[in-house]
Amino acid sequence: MIKKIAMLLGVVAIVSLTVIASAEENAGRQWPANQQVSIDQIDHSAFDQLLKKYVDADGLVNYMAWHQTAADRDLLKTYLENLSRANPDVQASREAQLAYWINAYNAVTIEGILRVYPTTSIRNHTAKLIGYNIWKNLIFTAGDQRVSLEDIEHKILRKMNEPRIHFAIVCASIGCPRLLNEAYVADRLENQLAANSKDFFSRQQNLHVEGKTLRLSQIINWFGSDFGSTQQQQMQKLSPNFPPAAQKLVTSGKYKVKFLKYDWDLNAQ
Repeated sequence: MIKKIAMLLGVVAIVSLTVIASAEENAGRQWPANQQVSIDQIDHSAFDQLLKKYVDADGLVNYMAWHQTAADRDLLKTYLENLSRANPDVQASREAQLAYWINAYNAVTIEGILRVYPTTSIRNHTAKLIGYNIWKNLIFTAGDQRVSLEDIEHKILRKMNEPRIHFAIVCASIGCPRLLNEAYVADRLENQLAANSKDFFSRQQNLHVEGKTLRLSQIINWFGSDFGSTQQQQMQKLSPNFPPAAQKLVTSGKYKVKFLKYDWDLNAQ
């Protein structure tokens, strides 16, 4: 009996691994080593063109029009293929690396949504056990590395010690920061990150004051440790981006923090 159970568990494990493997999808492409380049040499103008065309000032995406326009679907795929030429092991500036990986995260996410569109939420495509999970199974190739969206966020970007990436990478949801309607680029990265950080906290869905309570986005709950080891340190780090009333409350030191419900609805126009 025990032997039969063990055999059955083995079959289940094999089937599960097969299903997970079959769920994997690819973005970008593998380039020969002699055609790979430094991240410094990657051109983001095609992505910039697409964002300007399909994303509004609030970061909402016209997925319907993008999905219906074959030429622009192809342009996004070509952009991802060109991103794949970058070899992350080749020396590049920190600013170029940050811009590259932020754009990669956002472009792969958009590509993932366009593949399953029409949809109402990215959470419809994040299976927890068996089946396709866009965050784990949509694999992007960069040089000789194969990375998921989770890898880009947690193993690459968060390791670069620039916590403002949390106001730049967008998981296709209303609760996310706005998707900037331009590509991030090395020579303007500081201004872009600063602007989107202030924009994030200017929106009621991400921050508002109720008496002596700061009601903040769940993003600060999930990733607060990237801004400081204590809540006080986190608020001091973040507060320069807050509107005046919230800044004043933090300065007083007499406040509580509560977190808002996250909105997973698609960030569609």
